[in-house]
Amino acid sequence: MPQTDTAQSAFDRATAVTRTEGGGVRAELDPGWDVGSGVLNGGYLLAVVARAALLDSPHPHPVALSASYLRATPGGPADLAVTAGPAGRTLAHSSVLLAGAAGPSLAVQVTTATLGADAVADYTVNPAPELPAPDECVATRTTEGGPAVGLARQLDTRLDPATAGWVAGRPSDRRLLRAWIRLADGREPDPLALLLFADALPPTAFAVGKPGWAPTVQLQVLVRALPAPGWCVVESRSTEVTGGWSDEECRIWDSTGRLVAQARQLARVAR
Repeated sequence: MPQTDTAQSAFDRATAVTRTEGGGVRAELDPGWDVGSGVLNGGYLLAVVARAALLDSPHPHPVALSASYLRATPGGPADLAVTAGPAGRTLAHSSVLLAGAAGPSLAVQVTTATLGADAVADYTVNPAPELPAPDECVATRTTEGGPAVGLARQLDTRLDPATAGWVAGRPSDRRLLRAWIRLADGREPDPLALLLFADALPPTAFAVGKPGWAPTVQLQVLVRALPAPGWCVVESRSTEVTGGWSDEECRIWDSTGRLVAQARQLARVAR
């Protein structure tokens, strides 16, 4: 259900950034957004970086981000060095380096712009897939006594039964996952939430019965439009796995069936 009070959402609190006295940017990375062993989710970190980039941008929305993950990032204080690039009436560019206690861990090129809520595709080959209703899908979120992985508690994810056989010990021969997704506290989606959703599903290797941590090395996200309120649909697939490296392609549609984000990442194959 959407939030009905004025309290700040867990996602907004966890991705907040502030200016320091010296003019820098500081974040307190929330360990509750981990993917295991205290390692924070890459999409969560990308949303923190986007907030830092937006502080001095003349435009309100992140539209293209290219992120290199230098090392695993734990919770705790982090500094974000934002270097402004060219800016105009349509676009603005910047680079952001996030560094925690162990040093730099994430380098991102960020492009910002102003997105519309009513943008209509002039051309697309990516129609929204048809899924059963969320209540007919496989819920992965648990709270009391649930998994140690914090991200699973922050999101409400409902896996398409057609791609969730691995949950019941029936793996597929296709590295494909599809799900409804929203923030667990009911916060409506926006471009920052789409950055999180772009890296929120398990690695596609889970679909073929090969679970394990598959660390992201490089992630590119394109935000295409402001999403409508309600559930989003996320689809993630791999097309190439070679020499210990895997690609993952992700597409996100909003509740109206409009494509609102795309992502592509390079990851190490889980050992």
